[in-house]
Amino acid sequence: MTIAPVLKRGQPRARKENHTYMSTSPEAVSQDSIRLQGAVERVRAELSKVIIGQDQVVNEVMIAILTRSHALLVGVPGLAKTLLISSLADVLDLSFKRIQFTPDLMPSDITGTEVIYSDPATNEREFKFLQGPIFANIILADEINRTPPKTQASMLESMQERKVTIGGDDHPLPEPFFVLATQNPIEQEGTYPLPEAQLDRFMFMIRVDYPDEEEEFKILKAYTGDHGERPEPVLGAEEILEMQRAVRNMPVADHILRYAEKLVRVTRPDSEEALEFCSKWLTWGAGPRAGLNLVLAAKAHALLNGQHHVSCEDVATVAPPIFRHRIIPNFSAQSEGLTADDITLKILESVPQDRKLD
Repeated sequence: MTIAPVLKRGQPRARKENHTYMSTSPEAVSQDSIRLQGAVERVRAELSKVIIGQDQVVNEVMIAILTRSHALLVGVPGLAKTLLISSLADVLDLSFKRIQFTPDLMPSDITGTEVIYSDPATNEREFKFLQGPIFANIILADEINRTPPKTQASMLESMQERKVTIGGDDHPLPEPFFVLATQNPIEQEGTYPLPEAQLDRFMFMIRVDYPDEEEEFKILKAYTGDHGERPEPVLGAEEILEMQRAVRNMPVADHILRYAEKLVRVTRPDSEEALEFCSKWLTWGAGPRAGLNLVLAAKAHALLNGQHHVSCEDVATVAPPIFRHRIIPNFSAQSEGLTADDITLKILESVPQDRKLD
């Protein structure tokens, strides 16, 4: 398959030294970790010009990008979700499209459509494909739960297959390609909640919380005056693709894989391996994709923190945003005021880390 060329934003940047992240030797992993840390720190420094606080959100979004995954950001209006994503596109020097999801949005409004084109020279007619906004590196799917299921499905199919099929022809999406979607957890009237099977396409459900007191003071001070700083691009498409390869190539010990597997399997309420409280409080547990995401996200987390190997602690750290939309609390849990995060923390306390699991 031929990958569509990556669209450029803004002025062309000077050519940087091209690093290759490929080897899995300890020395190479150490070098990859240093390069990744440096690159992500540059991204954070540029984002801090316009985004105050939200360090955890930025970290989780970067993990999703480094693992070639998608993320769903959930938070009330006014918490800079849209500003964060558009600024991230500037910093990464990638093409960016915002799709505002509304009840009347059609699948072709996202993917594109075929039109009849008449050649003025020969007067011959043929179908010509006009690309939709999905053909960009970073897609902001704003308020994705406000559009009907048919349109949601077309978007999520593109996320999974990384291509658009129109009239029997495949049109590959540019690489790298990320969908960062947003949802408002307050207003539910007139919305179409994403089914669990479609939510599973997102690696993370990222909770965007209110800023703390000091952060809110800085926001008031910065954005009621002359706040003219704009982030500068510090990474390009090729560098991001290399970083993704580095994450994929990081070795993982078997007992780490067993730990991730155990975390997933104990959530399934009808299985023999289920923890007692999971059988009591969950309607549905996590599927195999949760285990894949646990391992990939743990790899990225380890590299970003300068580690030469993945630990069980890395897996445990990334578990909450991965399980948040994959384990479904039942009425019994809700009546006790328990959320998916509460149950995830109890699972992490119940499954031992530092030994091989049978």
